[in-house]
Amino acid sequence: MKNQLMNDMKAAMKAKDKLKVDTIRMANAAIKNAEINGRKELTESQVVDIIAKEIKMRRDALEEYKKANRPEDVDKLEQEINILMEYMPTQLSEEELTTIIKETIQQTGAQSPKDMGKLMGALMPKVKGKADGKLVSSIVKDLLG
Repeated sequence: MKNQLMNDMKAAMKAKDKLKVDTIRMANAAIKNAEINGRKELTESQVVDIIAKEIKMRRDALEEYKKANRPEDVDKLEQEINILMEYMPTQLSEEELTTIIKETIQQTGAQSPKDMGKLMGALMPKVKGKADGKLVSSIVKDLLG
């Protein structure tokens, strides 16, 4: 994954795609910081987690920029999110996600919103990196609610 990021950054530099270069640089910096803080090289799964975190930060900022009526920043963030999504595992569709959640509800015996913590604990390892946490949470609330 890290090699792919570096190769894509070099290709973007040659193509003079400043936004892609900047976005990949930010992702690489976040990965390097995590490696320095942990004093070890990250696994593929940990790299995916960091990219997911970068996407989440941009999605959160996106909402704020929309509220502040800043369309140029909204557009830039959407492009950055699209660039970073290329490095994420294939995302589950809402139907696939609902199926996995229903199976996990049966496995854990969750019946009400009180059981949401137990359910999410069992569910998140199955969908980590493959689905947005907010979407997972909203489907779980609908099914348990």
